[in-house]
Amino acid sequence: MNDDTTSGGSHNAFLFQHLIAMFQTLALQQLGKLVSPITGKLERDLQQARITIDMLQMIKDKTAGNLTGDEQSLLDHVLWELQINFVDEQQRSQKEREEAEVGGEQPEAAAEEAASGEGQADKPSAAGPVEKDATSAGPTTTGARKRGKAKAKSKRASTKRSTKKKKE
Repeated sequence: MNDDTTSGGSHNAFLFQHLIAMFQTLALQQLGKLVSPITGKLERDLQQARITIDMLQMIKDKTAGNLTGDEQSLLDHVLWELQINFVDEQQRSQKEREEAEVGGEQPEAAAEEAASGEGQADKPSAAGPVEKDATSAGPTTTGARKRGKAKAKSKRASTKRSTKKKKE
């Protein structure tokens, strides 16, 4: 598998960097930061993202003292980046749940939360994805997206009515 341009040590360094990059990409997909190559959508599964980040931490722990400075730096940076993004997505998920509860949508929000596995980072579940609405800054649930479209449609209708009244 080695090609002629790499020696054993540099080939292993390449393989290590590639392994870290694979886990990083997977975690970013699970955090809803990258499009899934399978579905073509942004999906968020915080439970799986936590597992992937924990696997990178385990690699760091198991390889302690055996990495070059560059390898250690890469691993530290990737872990830091993923942990920051994980906390950001956890907070976003919590905020979405709170907004849904304030809007009087507790039953639907609870059902969506159970279906997506959000808020259950320590509990195993069949976690489903939460899509990111392309027009918003963050992930939304299907129900929230439908309500947003209904509000926009209603607003357009009321604007048309008020414009008609002004003309008369």
